[in-house]
Amino acid sequence: MENISVKLPESLIAVLNAAAKKRGENRSSLIRTAIETYIAGENEAQKGSCLDLSQDLAGSVKGPPDLSSNRKYLRGYGE
Repeated sequence: MENISVKLPESLIAVLNAAAKKRGENRSSLIRTAIETYIAGENEAQKGSCLDLSQDLAGSVKGPPDLSSNRKYLRGYGE
């Protein structure tokens, strides 16, 4: 294995130390796992439709129930 040096702020080192202690592993192992997880996540496409991804937002905005289908709301749009 090859060594690398990384400069981290004190606050991040404190969080890293606590997480490593909680998981019962050393910092190097935790950092390797975090990097592998991050890189693997970049290669995965988000799964689900737009509706699936925004389903928790449905009904969170007040407005007319027929906003998407009533043409009167489009009058003057784009002028």
